[in-house]
This record gives sequence, C-alpha cells and structure tokens, in this order.
Amino acid sequence: MDEGQTLHWLEVSLQVENELAEAVAEVLYRYVANGVVIENDMTYQDDDDLGTPVGTARVYGYLPVDEHLEPRKKLVDEALWHLGQIQPLPEAKYREIVDQNWMSAWKEHYKPILIGERLLILPAWLENPYPDRVAVKIDPSMAFGTGMHPSTQLCMQLIEKYLKPGDDMIDLGCGSGILSIAGLHLGAGKVVAVDTDPVAVSATIENAARNGLFEGLETGAGSLEEITAGNFSIEQAPLVVVNILASVVISLLDRGLAWLMPQGGKLILAGILENQAERVIYAAGEQGLSLIDRRMMGDWVALVFTN
Repeated sequence: MDEGQTLHWLEVSLQVENELAEAVAEVLYRYVANGVVIENDMTYQDDDDLGTPVGTARVYGYLPVDEHLEPRKKLVDEALWHLGQIQPLPEAKYREIVDQNWMSAWKEHYKPILIGERLLILPAWLENPYPDRVAVKIDPSMAFGTGMHPSTQLCMQLIEKYLKPGDDMIDLGCGSGILSIAGLHLGAGKVVAVDTDPVAVSATIENAARNGLFEGLETGAGSLEEITAGNFSIEQAPLVVVNILASVVISLLDRGLAWLMPQGGKLILAGILENQAERVIYAAGEQGLSLIDRRMMGDWVALVFTN
C-alpha cells in the first residue's frame, strides 16, 4: 500500500440468535483479519443475572480490500452455506468501510458474564469488577469459545458443582480452553485438554497464559483415541467434560468415552439441543452410564452421567 493511502475493509456481518453466534464466529474467524466481533444484547435483571446474553447477536469481521478479496469472499459464502445446512442462517451482509480504529472500538460491547455461584467470564482487557468471584479471562475475538453460548455456561455451572478440589479433569474438544481454565481456577489437580483443531489448542494455551495458569494444564491435538493410547499423562479422570455436538457425543460414547472415568466418576455432556437429549441419554445408557443431572438454557441441554 502506498504511503498515505487509506486502508479499506469489507465488513461481513450476520444477525443471528445468540446460540448460533459462536458457530458463525468460528467460520468467519478462518477468513477475516484481526479477529471476530460478537455484539450481544444484554439483560440486567438482578444480581444473579448480570451479563446474560439474550435475544440476537451481530457477528462480524473484516476482509481487507485487496487482490485476494473476491476469492476470500467466495470462501466465506461457501462456509456459511454449509453451516446453514445444519441450522438456517440469514444472508450475510457486506459493506465497505474506511479504517477507523475499529480493532479497539468494538471492545466496549463486551461485558462480564456471571456463571453459577463463583465464576465470572471476563474479557481479557477488563479488571475484575466482582472480586468475590473467580475470573476466567477470555479473548472474545478468538471465536473458539467465548462463554456466550448456553452450552458453555451450563458446563461451567456443572464443573463448579461436580469438580472436587485436587481431582483431575479431562476436557475433550477444548476449543478456547474456557472449561479447562474454569476447572483449574476451581482447584483441579491436572487438566488434560485436547482438540482435533490445532488452532484451538493454540487458543487454549494463549488463554491459559492470560489467566496466569502455567501449571496443571496439559494440552495437545487429539481426541478420545489419543488419550486412551497413552499420549497424555493421564488416561482417566474423576470429571470428564465434552461440549461438542450431539452427533459427535454419541459417536464418542460408542467408541468408549465412558472408559475415561474411573468408577464413580462424572461425565458432563453438552452441545445438545433439547430434541436430541433422549438419543444421547439412550446412547449413554447403552454404555452402562446413569443420568444424575440435567440442566437447560434456551433450547440447549447439558447432561451429567456416572458409572
């Protein structure tokens, strides 16, 4: 770019239900520059509900206007089309803008989210306004699990309930590492966090550093098979968390997911829509697991099993 030339960007945005925001953000993250923005409506009903996202969210990012714009835009449209085959999406909107320090301005839209009785999801650049709560610091622009999705919040509530201080934990499909970080803040002895996406593993390491958690976390690329093959320091844990998709959860159950728990362990399963819950419960029962807890937020369900 010539000196003095104004930098232009093509903004791509979608207005979606809050529960779809992270999935859309993850798609956009692959193609846009400098991260993804999720602007949520927020409600402030009472002290127990501060910062809970409601309504819809605007998800957007920026493509540089250069010689690669058109092929990159085509890739975005194709990726969104494929996502829309799972759950319908509105059409993406595009508009060209001049660079006006948007990379810092969008941060004002993010606020802390209170979870359960002790936890707080905190955008990494903010000071903790609730010192009586344990802050899980996350960079929302990373798009691999910002804490806004109901499944993430349900998992954090259940980790708070079922994790005993000193117990190990396995986070299968760790995304941004938000659940692993919550576990460590709540006193987990060791957390093994794995994901099939190497970018998610990098995000987990970066977010752990933001939280000052340099010990107790072991992360790497992999899934169930890599853990059971002994590629990590622990192969079983009293608490196992899987927040992915119902179809993947059922596949993991069929492939021996229950083996990751010693007798009396707890398995938290999420990423499950209400109309998918019975299929997951049936698949877990086929593996000898018993349902001991069930929580719901919006259309999303989290289930807890023991053996």
